[in-house]
Amino acid sequence: MSPAPVVNVAAAPGRGELLLYRIVRGIVVGFCKLFWRVRFDGLEHVPARGPFVLAPVHRSNVDTPLVAGVTRRRMRFMGKDSMWKIKPIGRLFSALGAFPVHRGTVDREALRRTIEVLQAGEPVVIFPEGTRQSGPLVQPLFEGAAYVAARTGVPVVPVGIGGSEQAMPKGAKMLKPVKVHIVVGEPLVPPPLGPGERAPRRVVHEMTEDLHARLQALFDQAQIRATR
Repeated sequence: MSPAPVVNVAAAPGRGELLLYRIVRGIVVGFCKLFWRVRFDGLEHVPARGPFVLAPVHRSNVDTPLVAGVTRRRMRFMGKDSMWKIKPIGRLFSALGAFPVHRGTVDREALRRTIEVLQAGEPVVIFPEGTRQSGPLVQPLFEGAAYVAARTGVPVVPVGIGGSEQAMPKGAKMLKPVKVHIVVGEPLVPPPLGPGERAPRRVVHEMTEDLHARLQALFDQAQIRATR
């Protein structure tokens, strides 16, 4: 298998990239608010500066554009490396915050690139359930979000999204104009590490369990508010 495209994921965005991101974000968020009547609670919990991990529940392909509304800052997210095979398209995805990860590789590559982005001072979106799930229960979480947060000392911001599964269920090709509600929870802050100290496995596991409980509570709130 060929490696992921060589992209400096930690490079500071240029003025053109930031302008493009703001324009596209404005269009996307505006559409979401009009079409899905999206409402937000808890936006005060999103850090105004510095890196953080945004950790939403995942029920639909529209979750990524939906969470773009929680902050005006550019947030980064993983994308399949095949999207960068055509250079102009790859540049566009990079400008919009994506960074390439080779599909099917060991998770270490994705974690390493995510840590690089966080160390460069930018926020990252990680769906801790992994792929899209269904139903009202938050599924067992992968430990990647807690691991990169513990390694870099950044907070994890949990997010519940109510209504997105109805807006575009798995297998659906059309969007449905249902109501969507997003609830942002208080950041989960990892314990500090000493110089050269690695994040203990126990800490990562405990953070993941805590994140799971918080996500379920936020998801429950978001689902109830989406039906009002």
